Amino acid sequence: MRRSCFLALFLSAHLVCIAQDITVAAASDLQFAFPEIAARFEKQSGAHVKSIFGSSGNLFTQIQNGAPFDLFFSADIEYPQKLEAAGIAEPGTLYEYAQGKLVLWAPTGAKVDVTGGLQMLLDPAVKKIAIANPQHAPYGRAAVAALKHEGIYDKVADKFVLGENISQTASFVASGSADVGIIALSLALAPTLKGKGTYAEIASDDYPAIRQGAIVLNSSRQKRIAEQFLTFFKSPAVGTVLKQYGFALPNSQ
Repeated sequence: MRRSCFLALFLSAHLVCIAQDITVAAASDLQFAFPEIAARFEKQSGAHVKSIFGSSGNLFTQIQNGAPFDLFFSADIEYPQKLEAAGIAEPGTLYEYAQGKLVLWAPTGAKVDVTGGLQMLLDPAVKKIAIANPQHAPYGRAAVAALKHEGIYDKVADKFVLGENISQTASFVASGSADVGIIALSLALAPTLKGKGTYAEIASDDYPAIRQGAIVLNSSRQKRIAEQFLTFFKSPAVGTVLKQYGFALPNSQ
């Protein structure tokens, strides 16, 4: 009898634990800010947040193909908007949580002066330029737009080293696989790059706003916890963390 009671209690606790787990598909520019935010939510709620990072376009495709995520945090708000329109996401849960910023970044000791802006990419000393793949990474599309705005895209396109997402793009520059990179400010301020290079912000007028959006997915089996996490993400404390990592908050926040 005791063994049966113990087993029942164990299974009950295990089920409660599973019921409080959510899996979040998140854009790579959140790779460092997100764990800090998730840890705060876990402490407050007792739930566990598992994060899967990648390019927003690739994550969007996975969700369309039935990937079992609870929430989607995209670096391009159009992806969750499309999911909502297609009936794949929960109506009324779409939330614009931040806007991303582009920077030029080069490692310490590089023969590249990023303070010269995008025009310095024409320097013959610059052999390789890392950008995110514009086919499925919002920061890649923004980088292309900024280069075209500057009138130098065609002159530097043959120097591109394409990262599958903005995190891989940053690692290409940090490892020396590229001389300079156009990356997210949130990664330039992250522990892995902070103090290991120099960066210069690219004027926000040079590229379309990188509007970032989150949404609860229909595939979620834990919609209550997922919606609680999204509500938590709207708190001033989370806004402070996002700003510390270089994100801009929408005007309404």
